[in-house]
Amino acid sequence: MRRTPLFEACRSAGGRMVPFAGWEMAVQFAGVLAEHQAVRQHSGLFDISHMGVLRLWGPGVKNKLQGLVPSDLDRIGPGESQYTVLLNNEGGIRDDLIVYDQGLQQGNEQLLLVINAACAEADSTWIRQQLEPQGIQIADPKGDGVLLALQGPEAVGQLERLCGEGLAGLPRFGHRQLTIAGEPVFAARTGYTGEDGFELLLAQAPGIKLWQQLLAAGVTPCGLGARDSLRLEAALPLYGQDLDASTSPLEAGLGWLVHLEMPLDFIGREALEQQTATGLGRRLVGLELQGRNIARHGYPLWHNGEPVGEISSGSWAPSLGRAIALAYLPSPLSKPGTNLEVEIRGRREAVQVVKRPFYRRS
Repeated sequence: MRRTPLFEACRSAGGRMVPFAGWEMAVQFAGVLAEHQAVRQHSGLFDISHMGVLRLWGPGVKNKLQGLVPSDLDRIGPGESQYTVLLNNEGGIRDDLIVYDQGLQQGNEQLLLVINAACAEADSTWIRQQLEPQGIQIADPKGDGVLLALQGPEAVGQLERLCGEGLAGLPRFGHRQLTIAGEPVFAARTGYTGEDGFELLLAQAPGIKLWQQLLAAGVTPCGLGARDSLRLEAALPLYGQDLDASTSPLEAGLGWLVHLEMPLDFIGREALEQQTATGLGRRLVGLELQGRNIARHGYPLWHNGEPVGEISSGSWAPSLGRAIALAYLPSPLSKPGTNLEVEIRGRREAVQVVKRPFYRRS
């Protein structure tokens, strides 16, 4: 198991460490419910240093990366970013990621990519195989550094006090370079909780210091458990459960990031065009359970006595006071209001298709 630079700091703060994607990570500190509510009502801090980070630069880097993703990267400019996916030839999702446009650096366009921990090595190898022969240089700017997620309605004010500048004008998915205690910090207004907040990339020593400063200021340390319940309430997909190489972004409800109208080719385009023309056989839906039992990943779904799918993600939703889940269903069953059954430990319980997201911040 690998450890992030914040391993000891997390353990000292009461973190219960568990294996995750080849890393030892904190699953919780004070408890999942308390951490979840802290992010919804105040602020929480996550160590996400296990995530992969790549810096790409070279002539025409954006146009060359365009061949790997279905989103029109010309829609973003310096200081902006795009959530998107890497596809295989069949239109399946290799991984989801965020592309940050950092503008011109020493005469070349520069992009920053943040990718999932479980896919980081495979993604890095594959991206290098695709782009390095085209003259694109690729490096790991994180190295042994720290990546933090500061999330919640109080996150903006807390970060403003540390960096000494106003951040209210920085839009969602915007990013900029900040200075905190004399150290450079890459700050992006992105996150995986459904709340406002920032993801912060900085070197190891100042990263550990920033973690300690934020906790001393009253920010709640949060683990993987709360991160999962928060993202599920916001209906944000998890790669390896809700997304995989056999799932297309159209089936996953991510059609908004597929820009078939752009006159450029990308891996998987033909498959997505075919799906668009013939229609989707299945769709990712939100489900609400009628009882208090939780439908976990892999639990089977039934309709009129016939198996129709299985749960991809499921959890209790603390903000809503009920159990929720995501699942792929045949398109005719994907409309809100459709009633089904989920099998939980040998018993079938009522479940209904509902609109996503389950939770939306005011």
